[in-house]
Amino acid sequence: MDRKGIGMSDLRKFSSQIVDGHDRAPNRSMLRAVGFKDEDFQKPQIGVVSTWSMLTPCNMHIDKLALKAVEGANAAGGKGIIFGTITVADGISMGTEGMKYSLVSREVIADSVETVSGCEGFDGIVAIGGCDKNMPGCVMAMARLNRPSVFVYGGTILPGCYKGRNVDIVSVFEAVGQHASQKISDEELKEIETCAIPGPGSCGGMYTANTMASAIEALGMSLPNSSMQIAVSREKELDCFNASQAVINLMQKDIKPRDIMTKKAFENAITVVTALGGSTNAVLHLIAIAHTAGVKLTLNDFTRIGGKTPVLADLKPSGGFVVAELAGIGGLLPLMKMLLDKGLLHGECMTVTGRTLRENLKEISAYPEGQKIIRPLNNPIKKEGHLVMLYGNLAPDGAVAKITGKEGLLFTGTAKVFDSEEKALKAILKGKIVKGDVVVIRYEGPRGGPGMREMLSPTSAIMGKGLGKDVALITDGRFSGGSHGFVVGHITPEAYSGGLLAIVKNGDKITIDAVKRQINLNVPVGEIKKRHKLWKAPKSKYTHGVLAKYAKLVTSASEGAVTDK
Repeated sequence: MDRKGIGMSDLRKFSSQIVDGHDRAPNRSMLRAVGFKDEDFQKPQIGVVSTWSMLTPCNMHIDKLALKAVEGANAAGGKGIIFGTITVADGISMGTEGMKYSLVSREVIADSVETVSGCEGFDGIVAIGGCDKNMPGCVMAMARLNRPSVFVYGGTILPGCYKGRNVDIVSVFEAVGQHASQKISDEELKEIETCAIPGPGSCGGMYTANTMASAIEALGMSLPNSSMQIAVSREKELDCFNASQAVINLMQKDIKPRDIMTKKAFENAITVVTALGGSTNAVLHLIAIAHTAGVKLTLNDFTRIGGKTPVLADLKPSGGFVVAELAGIGGLLPLMKMLLDKGLLHGECMTVTGRTLRENLKEISAYPEGQKIIRPLNNPIKKEGHLVMLYGNLAPDGAVAKITGKEGLLFTGTAKVFDSEEKALKAILKGKIVKGDVVVIRYEGPRGGPGMREMLSPTSAIMGKGLGKDVALITDGRFSGGSHGFVVGHITPEAYSGGLLAIVKNGDKITIDAVKRQINLNVPVGEIKKRHKLWKAPKSKYTHGVLAKYAKLVTSASEGAVTDK
């Protein structure tokens, strides 16, 4: 696809419409005020998306990384221009009404990046994201625009240290449950709180940020090992510099996001997420990105690929290591090389390097001998994937479970029903949830919440109380990548839309079978029909503003909870 003889000025497919000609003198006049010189008007413009914010450690350093991306664009003969988009802090809003805006922010990010880039005529895009929704939001915008683009992950945080062990944000959430059970004192809770987050970077386990960064790299939309670098490091600065240069190369070769984001590329992403033991949110976000890229991806694709892909990474929350430790032994690339050599990845897929995945991995060496983080293929943590798509009368359109095998594969218990996350958390902390219970949290779906909140607070409280193997939790909401235990989310249809979850009562028996891939309410059909006749959807308290607009537009979780269908 090389187009030899093309100069920098020839790459200005979009920016030329903004700056060329006598009638564009007003446009150029305004650009001069922000630093353009005469020669800059003949250069391709590279929009650098900065998700910088002092809201969260995930993004607090990205302003400096954006400057490195501009340096890279300028050094390659382009003109880098920084613009901002929003981020929200899931870890701060978790467990509150504010968390309802989290998934909404993915759509706002995609809309804003598309809006600015389309309006200002950028020829290429570099986007730098830290917190969870930055990544799918930015990549969705890239798919919509279909202009040469590279995503850069802001990088993982270093772990904190408490009594000689690594701790992170999930350690704090679980400490709340330990404190409620009087397993730790007020002073110990305070000590964990103060040391768990030592500086910039995204949450340190294989939670949603690191999961999606890895998925996007496997998808081909990030440079090699962008997903496995420390936030504050020379490697991450070089990653940003090189990303802008890679965009220029993509422009010269006329390689666009939809050339890269093919069905096989999404299959690669699912394979890598599975091998890493990644977050359930990957299901929601990859389906959303695929929809935006015009690729059909369904829950069945996760089942199919999970059936032949083992879990190999011993990473938090279910494992013992943090991503910074994986970065220290080579990052993602040796794992991808293992999977490629086994025939589990499509090596012919194009990437943002302008080379195929197989070409990128050709010279990659294996992990050092003796490392314990990534298991060999002949000794996996789990022989099949941990992301289990469940169906049954509770989820005829599907649900997503995270089953590592440590929780068991079958659970039948007694329903304890709550119409919000807050009510469930209060009951858990007060000791009202006991062995054999199935905690049911409903009206937390995309429409019913609205916003599909993450249930990290209740799942962490359950783990902190030592009930992780004895209590299940199901919801039409979703889970943080930090959640673990016997948990099932994304139940579709959601309760607000009349799904069976809406008519579950306290004392009902519920069975979750990860082998048969079923989740069922064990109540006679006649009783179910009787309850449905009496059920009425609750009135939403959100009648205007972004949450009301989101509730009207959003699709179901099984369709990615997108708003542009």
